[in-house]
Amino acid sequence: MKGSLWLAWRQQRVSAGIGATVLLVAAAIAAYYRSGMLDALHSGLFDHCATGPLYCTRPDTGLPLLLDVEPLKYLGALNITLPVIIGVFWGAPLLGRDRELGTHRMVLAQDVRRGQWFASRFALAAVTTIALSGLLAGVFAWWWRPAADRSYGLFWYENAALSGSGPRVVAAALFGLAAGTLLGLLVRRVLAAMVLTLLATGVMTLLLEWTHRARLLVPPHTYVSAGSIPKPPMAEKWSTGDYGLITATGRHDDAMSCPFPSGAQLKECMAGHGYVARFYQANPASDYWIFQWADTAVLGALAAGLTIATVLLLRRRV
Repeated sequence: MKGSLWLAWRQQRVSAGIGATVLLVAAAIAAYYRSGMLDALHSGLFDHCATGPLYCTRPDTGLPLLLDVEPLKYLGALNITLPVIIGVFWGAPLLGRDRELGTHRMVLAQDVRRGQWFASRFALAAVTTIALSGLLAGVFAWWWRPAADRSYGLFWYENAALSGSGPRVVAAALFGLAAGTLLGLLVRRVLAAMVLTLLATGVMTLLLEWTHRARLLVPPHTYVSAGSIPKPPMAEKWSTGDYGLITATGRHDDAMSCPFPSGAQLKECMAGHGYVARFYQANPASDYWIFQWADTAVLGALAAGLTIATVLLLRRRV
């Protein structure tokens, strides 16, 4: 390692060291709590629990019986905020620090081209970001697996799992890095670039969470049960909360048109209003990967676009 790459490592080794420390701490915590989770599952305490969405209860007291998944949710929250953290503390100073201090002129005076100056810094940061975010997502998945989609654990559609695991964690981290790098190049002042990066990555994180709730990128499935037959158990499906009744012509009406769960009253009401079936909308567990790849495509495209914009602006801004 020599030249501009060696200089890039010298400038980024503290950030890389902090990232490695966070990863090691997360892995140690995961190993500890996952071991306790497995001990609880092997004790037989949860053998009577179904996998559906309803909480499992203790046979003696009727109180909810749950695994300790709170620490797992904290790791998910960390993974969700990775683009903000990496963008603010790694991306914004990546070019912005040299630009603010003027040290880039000394580097470029040593027969180092602009592209080489940028590539060495960004490539090292990107590789480290991919490794860190990918391993953190892997630690989450390993820890989560025994409690995945169980009434006493953590369902796939909860924020910690849906946004804190899988390839979208890596794409989000790269987006944060690319956004911070571009803003650091444009603004020149590192502190101002950090604030703008915080806003940009924070808004994007919240926007994607909203698309999940609105099912904007992954539409829900419609499940129909004929007549007044009770609907199948929801199991691991993620309900939209949209359910009701269907007429012979296919019109969907709100469930409050016949506000009876079952029995003779429901049959009489449905017959009187011409309803022939009931429906509800939900996303099955298999849609987890569709959500993942949709987010990954959006964030990956943004990261690539921001990186290209940074390269194109280098000639004017440096």
